Amino acid sequence: MTPELTPAKLRPAQKRMLDAYLRHTGAEFVTKRPQDAMATMVESPYVALLPTLSGGNGREEVEEFYAHHFIFSMPPDMELVPVSRIVGSDHVVEESVLRFTHSIEIDWMLPGVAPTGRRVEVAVCSIVKMEGEKVAHEHIYWDQASVLVQLGLLDEEKLPVVGADGARKILERSVPVNRLMERARLRAAPAPARRGE
Repeated sequence: MTPELTPAKLRPAQKRMLDAYLRHTGAEFVTKRPQDAMATMVESPYVALLPTLSGGNGREEVEEFYAHHFIFSMPPDMELVPVSRIVGSDHVVEESVLRFTHSIEIDWMLPGVAPTGRRVEVAVCSIVKMEGEKVAHEHIYWDQASVLVQLGLLDEEKLPVVGADGARKILERSVPVNRLMERARLRAAPAPARRGE
């Protein structure tokens, strides 16, 4: 599924802003050129990946982050599947599903966690502030508990967390909901009395 966006739905300034954002993400995920990503940003940008508080404040830190952590610390099969995108007057908000095999250390997402070889699917939300045709900052969110469950680092049977189903739900409406509440209700129900008690 790809976002339903056509230039007719956007004002010219929004279209230019979206094109700049797409050049930025293209440099991060397609051409993998940190200098091209930096060229799309304001003079003093910041990037914050909130679940792990990784990123950078200011041009030097952001460039260091892109060149030595983010862009080149992605597994070869990493895929970002856009689900929806909202283009405002000075923000681009994108909901995506990130898929990958944990085949390398991903220090920006899983610092200190050795590769497990497991497959991960996680919903990601990026909120990007634009200043004209330049990226000013990025706030990126994902459900870290979902990632940790899929890697076998959290026990979803003991905690109220889900694995890949959280990401699959935004791609596929038929994924069931309320299973954690049902599980909790069943666990809290009194056991039936045995005969003779």
